[in-house]
Amino acid sequence: MPKISKDSSLQTVITTFEMTPGTCQDLMDALTDAYETFISKQPGFIAAGLHVNDAQTRIANYSQWERREDFQAMLRTDEMRERNRKINLLCRSFEPVMYDVVAAFN
Repeated sequence: MPKISKDSSLQTVITTFEMTPGTCQDLMDALTDAYETFISKQPGFIAAGLHVNDAQTRIANYSQWERREDFQAMLRTDEMRERNRKINLLCRSFEPVMYDVVAAFN
């Protein structure tokens, strides 16, 4: 479960994917497989969530890592580089962005 807290030292990454409704499920399957079989087993991984909009034209991914370097190391692996090439074919664009939590509300 992601932990959203201003006082946290965790690295938060939000990635947005833009696609057509025709490729949404294929992309969701690829992302789910990536998390289940590879990403979640990488050092520093804490939690993630996948969200899809009702038009099936955008997927938002929220992930947390112990350190920024852990996320960067995962991206640099041969396996993730290959997965990202395939993911790129299923969407118009995707962009992972690292964020710091500045406020959280319950």
